[in-house]
Amino acid sequence: MANNQSVRRDLDAFTRGRIIGKLEEGRSVTRTAIRGFSSGGPRRTTPADDQYNVLQARRNRRQTAGEIARHTTQETGRPISRFTVATRLHGGGLFARRPVRDNEWGRVLFTDESRFSLSSDSHRILIWRERGSHNLPSNIIERDRYGGCGVFVWGSIMLCSRTDLHIFDAGSVNGTRYCNEILLPYVRLFRGAMGLQFLFMDDNAPCHRTVAAEQLLESEDIERIDWPAQSLDLNPIEHVWDFLGRRLAARTFPPVMIRELRLALQDEWAAMPE
Repeated sequence: MANNQSVRRDLDAFTRGRIIGKLEEGRSVTRTAIRGFSSGGPRRTTPADDQYNVLQARRNRRQTAGEIARHTTQETGRPISRFTVATRLHGGGLFARRPVRDNEWGRVLFTDESRFSLSSDSHRILIWRERGSHNLPSNIIERDRYGGCGVFVWGSIMLCSRTDLHIFDAGSVNGTRYCNEILLPYVRLFRGAMGLQFLFMDDNAPCHRTVAAEQLLESEDIERIDWPAQSLDLNPIEHVWDFLGRRLAARTFPPVMIRELRLALQDEWAAMPE
Protein backbone atom coordinates (compact mmCIF):
# COMPACT_ATOMS: atom_id res chain seq x y z
CA MET A 1 0.00 0.00 0.00
CA ALA A 2 2.82 2.39 0.81
CA ASN A 3 4.37 1.84 -2.61
CA ASN A 4 1.07 2.56 -4.36
CA GLN A 5 0.62 5.77 -2.40
CA SER A 6 4.12 6.93 -3.28
CA VAL A 7 3.41 6.29 -6.96
CA ARG A 8 0.25 8.38 -6.80
CA ARG A 9 2.10 11.27 -5.19
CA ASP A 10 4.69 11.21 -7.98
CA LEU A 11 2.12 11.54 -10.77
CA ASP A 12 1.66 15.00 -12.22
CA ALA A 13 -1.68 16.43 -13.32
CA PHE A 14 -1.27 15.52 -16.97
CA THR A 15 -0.27 11.94 -16.14
CA ARG A 16 -3.30 11.56 -13.92
CA GLY A 17 -5.43 12.93 -16.75
CA ARG A 18 -3.92 10.40 -19.13
CA ILE A 19 -4.72 7.55 -16.75
CA ILE A 20 -8.28 8.81 -16.30
CA GLY A 21 -8.66 8.97 -20.07
CA LYS A 22 -7.60 5.32 -20.42
CA LEU A 23 -10.03 4.26 -17.69
CA GLU A 24 -12.90 6.15 -19.30
CA GLU A 25 -12.16 4.37 -22.59
CA GLY A 26 -12.52 1.05 -20.78
CA ARG A 27 -8.82 0.25 -20.95
CA SER A 28 -6.93 -1.17 -17.99
CA VAL A 29 -4.10 0.68 -16.25
CA THR A 30 -1.43 -1.48 -14.63
CA ARG A 31 1.28 -0.46 -12.19
CA THR A 32 3.83 -0.95 -14.95
CA ALA A 33 1.88 1.41 -17.17
CA ILE A 34 1.70 3.98 -14.39
CA ARG A 35 5.45 3.87 -13.95
CA GLY A 36 5.77 4.23 -17.71
CA PHE A 37 3.63 7.36 -17.64
CA SER A 38 5.82 8.95 -14.99
CA SER A 39 9.12 8.19 -16.65
CA GLY A 40 8.19 8.35 -20.34
CA GLY A 41 10.12 9.99 -23.15
CA PRO A 42 10.60 13.72 -23.68
CA ARG A 43 7.48 15.85 -23.71
CA ARG A 44 6.24 16.92 -27.11
CA THR A 45 4.62 20.06 -25.75
CA THR A 46 5.73 22.83 -23.42
CA PRO A 47 3.63 24.11 -20.50
CA ALA A 48 2.83 27.15 -22.66
CA ASP A 49 1.59 24.85 -25.43
CA ASP A 50 -0.58 22.98 -22.93
CA GLN A 51 -2.15 26.18 -21.60
CA TYR A 52 -2.77 27.38 -25.16
CA ASN A 53 -4.46 24.09 -26.12
CA VAL A 54 -6.72 24.23 -23.07
CA LEU A 55 -7.61 27.85 -23.91
CA GLN A 56 -8.43 26.91 -27.50
CA ALA A 57 -10.61 24.02 -26.37
CA ARG A 58 -12.51 26.29 -23.98
CA ARG A 59 -13.04 28.93 -26.69
CA ASN A 60 -14.31 26.42 -29.24
CA ARG A 61 -15.61 23.37 -27.42
CA ARG A 62 -16.52 21.57 -30.65
CA GLN A 63 -12.94 21.27 -31.82
CA THR A 64 -11.61 17.75 -31.89
CA ALA A 65 -8.28 16.78 -30.38
CA GLY A 66 -7.02 16.08 -33.91
CA GLU A 67 -7.89 19.59 -35.08
CA ILE A 68 -6.13 21.16 -32.10
CA ALA A 69 -3.11 18.91 -32.69
CA ARG A 70 -2.84 19.97 -36.33
CA HIS A 71 -3.15 23.64 -35.43
CA THR A 72 -0.51 23.36 -32.69
CA THR A 73 1.84 21.49 -35.04
CA GLN A 74 1.54 24.27 -37.60
CA GLU A 75 2.14 26.95 -34.99
CA THR A 76 5.12 25.31 -33.26
CA GLY A 77 6.69 23.32 -36.08
CA ARG A 78 6.80 20.26 -33.81
CA PRO A 79 4.71 17.17 -34.63
CA ILE A 80 2.08 16.69 -31.92
CA SER A 81 -0.36 13.79 -31.93
CA ARG A 82 -4.05 13.82 -31.20
CA PHE A 83 -3.43 11.54 -28.21
CA THR A 84 -0.92 14.00 -26.75
CA VAL A 85 -3.41 16.85 -27.06
CA ALA A 86 -6.18 14.77 -25.45
CA THR A 87 -3.85 13.89 -22.58
CA ARG A 88 -2.94 17.53 -21.99
CA LEU A 89 -6.61 18.55 -22.08
CA HIS A 90 -7.40 15.85 -19.50
CA GLY A 91 -4.65 17.29 -17.33
CA GLY A 92 -6.27 20.70 -17.69
CA GLY A 93 -9.62 19.33 -16.48
CA LEU A 94 -11.29 18.96 -19.90
CA PHE A 95 -12.85 15.69 -21.04
CA ALA A 96 -14.81 14.79 -24.14
CA ARG A 97 -18.50 14.79 -23.29
CA ARG A 98 -21.61 14.69 -25.40
CA PRO A 99 -23.25 18.15 -25.48
CA VAL A 100 -26.87 18.65 -24.48
CA ARG A 101 -29.07 19.36 -27.49
CA ASP A 102 -31.94 21.84 -27.38
CA ASN A 103 -34.57 19.12 -27.58
CA GLU A 104 -33.01 17.25 -24.65
CA TRP A 105 -33.75 19.81 -21.94
CA GLY A 106 -37.16 18.22 -21.44
CA ARG A 107 -35.40 15.07 -20.17
CA VAL A 108 -33.17 16.80 -17.63
CA LEU A 109 -33.95 16.42 -13.94
CA PHE A 110 -32.86 19.68 -12.28
CA THR A 111 -32.10 19.22 -8.58
CA ASP A 112 -31.05 21.49 -5.74
CA GLU A 113 -31.11 21.96 -1.97
CA SER A 114 -32.27 25.01 -0.04
CA ARG A 115 -32.85 26.14 3.54
CA PHE A 116 -36.04 27.84 4.69
CA SER A 117 -36.19 29.68 7.99
CA LEU A 118 -38.92 31.19 10.15
CA SER A 119 -36.58 34.01 11.11
CA SER A 120 -35.76 36.98 8.93
CA ASP A 121 -32.18 35.72 8.56
CA SER A 122 -32.50 32.93 6.01
CA HIS A 123 -28.97 33.43 4.63
CA ARG A 124 -30.54 33.95 1.20
CA ILE A 125 -30.52 37.76 1.24
CA LEU A 126 -28.59 39.24 -1.70
CA ILE A 127 -27.65 42.84 -2.44
CA TRP A 128 -26.03 44.68 -5.34
CA ARG A 129 -22.70 46.24 -4.37
CA GLU A 130 -19.44 47.35 -5.93
CA ARG A 131 -16.20 45.45 -5.51
CA GLY A 132 -14.29 46.28 -2.36
CA SER A 133 -17.32 47.87 -0.68
CA HIS A 134 -18.41 44.95 1.52
CA ASN A 135 -17.41 46.79 4.73
CA LEU A 136 -19.48 49.89 4.03
CA PRO A 137 -22.35 50.38 6.52
CA SER A 138 -24.89 50.40 3.68
CA ASN A 139 -23.84 46.87 2.73
CA ILE A 140 -23.92 45.33 6.23
CA ILE A 141 -26.93 43.57 7.71
CA GLU A 142 -27.27 42.34 11.28
CA ARG A 143 -27.62 38.60 11.69
CA ASP A 144 -29.58 37.03 14.52
CA ARG A 145 -27.89 33.72 15.33
CA TYR A 146 -30.65 32.54 17.66
CA GLY A 147 -33.80 33.69 15.94
CA GLY A 148 -36.36 31.18 14.71
CA CYS A 149 -35.91 27.74 13.21
CA GLY A 150 -35.50 26.36 9.75
CA VAL A 151 -35.50 23.24 7.62
CA PHE A 152 -33.20 22.00 4.86
CA VAL A 153 -34.96 20.56 1.83
CA TRP A 154 -34.16 18.93 -1.51
CA GLY A 155 -36.33 19.01 -4.60
CA SER A 156 -36.13 18.36 -8.31
CA ILE A 157 -38.12 19.40 -11.36
CA MET A 158 -38.27 18.51 -15.01
CA LEU A 159 -40.62 19.35 -17.84
CA CYS A 160 -44.20 18.55 -16.72
CA SER A 161 -43.03 16.58 -13.69
CA ARG A 162 -41.26 16.79 -10.32
CA THR A 163 -40.29 14.61 -7.40
CA ASP A 164 -41.68 14.87 -3.90
CA LEU A 165 -40.06 17.46 -1.67
CA HIS A 166 -37.55 15.80 0.63
CA ILE A 167 -37.00 17.35 4.05
CA PHE A 168 -33.77 16.41 5.80
CA ASP A 169 -33.76 15.62 9.47
CA ALA A 170 -31.28 17.38 11.76
CA GLY A 171 -27.60 17.06 10.96
CA SER A 172 -25.34 17.82 8.05
CA VAL A 173 -25.83 16.22 4.63
CA ASN A 174 -22.76 14.23 3.63
CA GLY A 175 -22.14 11.92 0.70
CA THR A 176 -23.66 8.90 2.45
CA ARG A 177 -26.90 10.69 3.32
CA TYR A 178 -27.08 12.14 -0.17
CA CYS A 179 -26.85 8.65 -1.68
CA ASN A 180 -29.28 7.01 0.75
CA GLU A 181 -31.88 9.78 0.96
CA ILE A 182 -31.74 11.34 -2.52
CA LEU A 183 -30.01 9.32 -5.24
CA LEU A 184 -31.47 5.92 -4.37
CA PRO A 185 -35.11 6.77 -3.55
CA TYR A 186 -35.62 9.64 -6.02
CA VAL A 187 -33.08 9.92 -8.83
CA ARG A 188 -32.78 6.19 -9.46
CA LEU A 189 -36.56 5.86 -9.79
CA PHE A 190 -36.71 8.67 -12.35
CA ARG A 191 -33.85 7.05 -14.24
CA GLY A 192 -35.76 3.77 -14.32
CA ALA A 193 -38.90 5.47 -15.61
CA MET A 194 -37.12 7.59 -18.26
CA GLY A 195 -34.66 4.97 -19.48
CA LEU A 196 -31.40 5.77 -21.23
CA GLN A 197 -32.68 9.20 -22.29
CA PHE A 198 -32.58 10.43 -18.69
CA LEU A 199 -30.17 13.28 -17.84
CA PHE A 200 -29.35 14.34 -14.28
CA MET A 201 -28.15 17.70 -13.01
CA ASP A 202 -26.98 18.72 -9.54
CA ASP A 203 -25.35 21.95 -8.33
CA ASN A 204 -21.77 20.83 -7.49
CA ALA A 205 -22.28 20.76 -3.72
CA PRO A 206 -19.49 18.85 -1.90
CA CYS A 207 -21.80 15.95 -1.04
CA HIS A 208 -22.61 15.60 -4.76
CA ARG A 209 -18.97 15.01 -5.66
CA THR A 210 -18.02 12.31 -3.20
CA VAL A 211 -16.60 8.99 -4.38
CA ALA A 212 -19.71 7.20 -3.10
CA ALA A 213 -22.01 9.44 -5.17
CA GLU A 214 -19.85 9.06 -8.28
CA GLN A 215 -19.79 5.27 -7.94
CA LEU A 216 -23.53 5.05 -7.36
CA LEU A 217 -24.34 7.13 -10.45
CA GLU A 218 -21.97 5.02 -12.52
CA SER A 219 -23.41 1.74 -11.23
CA GLU A 220 -26.95 2.89 -12.04
CA ASP A 221 -25.87 4.18 -15.48
CA ILE A 222 -27.11 7.69 -14.66
CA GLU A 223 -25.67 10.32 -16.99
CA ARG A 224 -24.91 13.58 -15.21
CA ILE A 225 -24.54 16.91 -16.97
CA ASP A 226 -21.24 18.68 -16.39
CA TRP A 227 -22.33 21.95 -14.84
CA PRO A 228 -20.27 25.06 -14.01
CA ALA A 229 -19.81 25.66 -10.30
CA GLN A 230 -21.72 28.59 -8.76
CA SER A 231 -24.03 29.01 -11.76
CA LEU A 232 -27.25 29.62 -9.86
CA ASP A 233 -28.95 31.60 -12.61
CA LEU A 234 -28.65 28.61 -14.96
CA ASN A 235 -30.55 26.29 -12.65
CA PRO A 236 -34.31 26.80 -13.02
CA ILE A 237 -35.06 25.26 -9.64
CA GLU A 238 -33.52 28.34 -8.01
CA HIS A 239 -36.61 30.24 -9.15
CA VAL A 240 -38.77 27.60 -7.48
CA TRP A 241 -37.07 28.25 -4.14
CA ASP A 242 -37.76 31.98 -4.53
CA PHE A 243 -41.40 31.20 -5.33
CA LEU A 244 -41.74 29.01 -2.25
CA GLY A 245 -40.06 31.63 -0.10
CA ARG A 246 -42.58 34.27 -1.14
CA ARG A 247 -45.50 31.92 -0.53
CA LEU A 248 -44.20 31.07 2.92
CA ALA A 249 -43.67 34.74 3.73
CA ALA A 250 -47.41 35.30 3.24
CA ARG A 251 -48.26 32.70 5.87
CA THR A 252 -48.40 33.15 9.65
CA PHE A 253 -46.58 30.63 11.83
CA PRO A 254 -46.53 30.18 15.59
CA PRO A 255 -43.07 30.97 16.97
CA VAL A 256 -40.50 28.18 16.71
CA MET A 257 -42.91 25.59 15.29
CA ILE A 258 -40.81 23.48 12.93
CA ARG A 259 -43.65 21.02 12.26
CA GLU A 260 -45.86 23.72 10.77
CA LEU A 261 -43.02 24.92 8.56
CA ARG A 262 -42.40 21.41 7.23
CA LEU A 263 -46.08 20.88 6.47
CA ALA A 264 -46.36 24.28 4.82
CA LEU A 265 -43.40 23.59 2.56
CA GLN A 266 -44.85 20.26 1.46
CA ASP A 267 -48.25 21.86 0.80
CA GLU A 268 -46.79 24.69 -1.27
CA TRP A 269 -44.55 22.30 -3.20
CA ALA A 270 -47.49 20.04 -4.06
CA ALA A 271 -49.62 23.03 -5.10
CA MET A 272 -47.05 24.42 -7.57
CA PRO A 273 -48.11 24.31 -11.23
CA GLU A 274 -46.11 21.92 -13.38
